[in-house]
Amino acid sequence: MPDPEAALVPEFKVDDLRRSLAFYVGLLGFTVRYDRPEERFAFIEREDAQLMLEEHGARSFVVDELTHPYGRGMHLQIAVRDVDALYARVLASGAPIHLALEEKWYRRAQRLLGNRQFVVEDPDGYLLRFFGDIGSKPID
Repeated sequence: MPDPEAALVPEFKVDDLRRSLAFYVGLLGFTVRYDRPEERFAFIEREDAQLMLEEHGARSFVVDELTHPYGRGMHLQIAVRDVDALYARVLASGAPIHLALEEKWYRRAQRLLGNRQFVVEDPDGYLLRFFGDIGSKPID
């Protein structure tokens, strides 16, 4: 039996499913779990992250006119095991980097949680923040 889908799986509207699959699968290392080419749809995953891609104009749940860039106002945080290797691949590809690889500590209650992270823009304007966990420490 296949692994279940997560309780929340974002679905991105995209202009060109082939181009998006080249970006997500070819560059970012996602795999296609299943697709419905006749509906211009693909369900993709990488490690524990899952995402659906659907070409705009197919069956769609959109409340207003969809204009580019589609990802305005939101980004996804995606955990990966080797953020440094992924960053090197993305940087070499020339994809738009919105935040260079950095080490960032975030407060949660009385601890700091560490991330190595970067943000890249996909072909439709969605921002993806990939991160690797670097541990936690008490607040000084």
